[in-house]
Amino acid sequence: MKCVFCGSKVESRNVTFVYDYDGDYFFIENVPAEVCEQCGEKTYSPTVTDELIRLAKKKIKPAKTVQVPVFDYALQGVAV
Repeated sequence: MKCVFCGSKVESRNVTFVYDYDGDYFFIENVPAEVCEQCGEKTYSPTVTDELIRLAKKKIKPAKTVQVPVFDYALQGVAV
């Protein structure tokens, strides 16, 4: 299989899917995906995509919770 973006070879891997909707974030670990060896683009099968959508809509107890520091690029005084 080839990457739909850059045409390079893809390999099967388990990845972490990151979901962000209206300021709500969650991560789903160990998601099967095809990952491009060149650009890193992830592609999910229709079955996996359907399950990710189902999980995103369902309020379930997470396997774990992590604290993540958040930085604001605009507040760091970085010249653009």
